[in-house]
Amino acid sequence: MPRSMAPPPSSEFNVTLTRSFGKTPTSKIEIIGEPNRVANVKTTTHVGAQNQTVITKEGSIQADDTNELLALVRQLEGFPSNPGEDVYGFDTRIILSTFEVQWDNGEEVEGAEAVTNPTEENKGTFKEVMDSILALARQTAR
Repeated sequence: MPRSMAPPPSSEFNVTLTRSFGKTPTSKIEIIGEPNRVANVKTTTHVGAQNQTVITKEGSIQADDTNELLALVRQLEGFPSNPGEDVYGFDTRIILSTFEVQWDNGEEVEGAEAVTNPTEENKGTFKEVMDSILALARQTAR
């Protein structure tokens, strides 16, 4: 049975990208905010022997970039997800939680396609979203 993710309060959204699908994360990007407003971004990177050192950076994303990010990540709604396998092949997990959309490629999500392999087009869109989140975090979190 799919795990139901509770939507965030009001119009708040949360986008999380984690590197290392299904294992201890080596890096994590969290973007939290509301549409048409400045959003907060936080990156956490684990480095060193056994990833014991944690480096955290924070920043903000302007309202226009926030709206562009939301439009981009909403493309993932309904894409296939699989809690046991990295079906997109990028060793990356993306979690999107808004009032309207809850999607996570590492969980069974209600409303997502049955556990199937994504199409090449799905993989391309996933990569585009992933690359955009990574670039946005690099530019804003300092």
